[in-house]
Amino acid sequence: LIMCLMLPACVNTQILGGPVAHDRLIDGVYAGRAKGGPNSVVVQVTIENRHIAHIAILEHEHMLGEKAEPVIPQRIIEQQSTNVDAVSGATNSSKVIMNAVQDALEQAYIQ
Repeated sequence: LIMCLMLPACVNTQILGGPVAHDRLIDGVYAGRAKGGPNSVVVQVTIENRHIAHIAILEHEHMLGEKAEPVIPQRIIEQQSTNVDAVSGATNSSKVIMNAVQDALEQAYIQ
């Protein structure tokens, strides 16, 4: 029974993004959300001069993943990619944050 209850925590969330396509970005503020295993997150991404300038985490349901909150947004901004190194001990939360930012970027891209 305990293993059945813990199974969602063992889900391996796939990273959906990668390097930012700057030439396709439209400046503005965009919301994104993602869920994976026991984690879910809502972010607000600010695009300025066709680059990710700021990421705010508005909601984050996590188990032990809180330590990913200050690190992953900073890595995404520095590397301009939604596929960055995860925080050890907060791998799933890291991936869910990356995916939420990717979701926001999908709205910011010229279609």
